[in-house]
Amino acid sequence: MKYMLLKTYSPAAYCDTAISEWTPEEIQAHIDFQRALGEELAKSGELVDAQGLADPSQVRVVSSDGRSAPLITDGPFPETKEFLAGYWIVDVDSPDRAYAIAAQASAAPGPGGKPIGEYIEVRQVMSAPAADQ
Repeated sequence: MKYMLLKTYSPAAYCDTAISEWTPEEIQAHIDFQRALGEELAKSGELVDAQGLADPSQVRVVSSDGRSAPLITDGPFPETKEFLAGYWIVDVDSPDRAYAIAAQASAAPGPGGKPIGEYIEVRQVMSAPAADQ
């Protein structure tokens, strides 16, 4: 079963300090943790893909009616409080394993090296039925 684990730019359970206020060493420790988690999942054969995403200031929102040129605006919308920061796609044997990986990701270090308790959204990747079904 494949699951997408989504992390957002938003306050975490144990940390409401914006990453822009962390020290360079704290940011590096957080990045190192993310890389190590990715390497661990790759080694176990569970990692399908993982990516961090650009800062929300670089977001563009595209809409189209399918007939005329698409409308491209700066995004995200100012009233939005959460922005997608990155994701992992994992291929695991059970939902419980996906939850365990999400819990591990949630405990990423923040200020002072303490686990921040990020809220990680876990969603099963749905497959389209095969053409012959």
